[in-house]
Amino acid sequence: MQDFTDRVAVVTGGASGIGLGMCRAFAQRGAKLVVADLDEANLAAAVAEFTGQGAEAIGVRCDVSKLAEVESLAQQALDAYGGVNVLCNNAGVGIPTSARNMKLDDWEWIINVDLWGPIYGVKVFLPLIEAQGEGHINTTSSMAGLISSPFMGAYNVAKHGVVALMAAVERELRVKKSAITASVLCPGPINTNISRNSVTYRPSKAKPKADGPNAGKMAASIQASLEEGMPPDEVGELVADAIGQDKFWILTHPRWAKTVQKQLDALREDQSLIRA
Repeated sequence: MQDFTDRVAVVTGGASGIGLGMCRAFAQRGAKLVVADLDEANLAAAVAEFTGQGAEAIGVRCDVSKLAEVESLAQQALDAYGGVNVLCNNAGVGIPTSARNMKLDDWEWIINVDLWGPIYGVKVFLPLIEAQGEGHINTTSSMAGLISSPFMGAYNVAKHGVVALMAAVERELRVKKSAITASVLCPGPINTNISRNSVTYRPSKAKPKADGPNAGKMAASIQASLEEGMPPDEVGELVADAIGQDKFWILTHPRWAKTVQKQLDALREDQSLIRA
């Protein structure tokens, strides 16, 4: 897919952070936007920003962990524009908690948003994009989808699943010689509010007893890293350019691929696990 002019782009988690950066990049390239998010205030602000600049945009409140809401998102996109060309499964959450102590409610919540959300997105939107004859599906994973970090068990599991999902989708499309393409975004530290938003929307508010100091330190470290991370608008530009060039892997910090290579070397040579 080389051109965004008059194409319809649906972005979940699109009212802030990486999603808003994607929307800005698509709008600058002439796309029509469907901005999906849970935060209604941010959603209204994002739509006002784009329409104020002359872009076509609608906002849809959507919880991607619920199939019915993803189906409703698709229908509202069709009602507004008649079709969909680009889907970015970007909405995500994460809570620093050890795998052994994490509450099952939190496991389910994170996996429902971070993995089932993209699964629903592919299931619902791929046929709509295929009906247009060309288009693209992108999903936001993480470097945590390639390298597991401590105290991020559920997040690691979901994001590894996202990489597997998009690799499977891309290969199936290629085998079919489809005009539809796919990609996966694996960002490193990006200056977003994902940590704070995750706390806000987390169904289970109580912290596991055994997690206190270690998980707390990890949470502080993650937040500090995010605040010093790449601006979301730069990520949006990377994604738009990568989609335009039909790239599959989109890495915000390519140097981190060396750690992935170390893990592959260890697998081949002595089957140990190299720490990230």
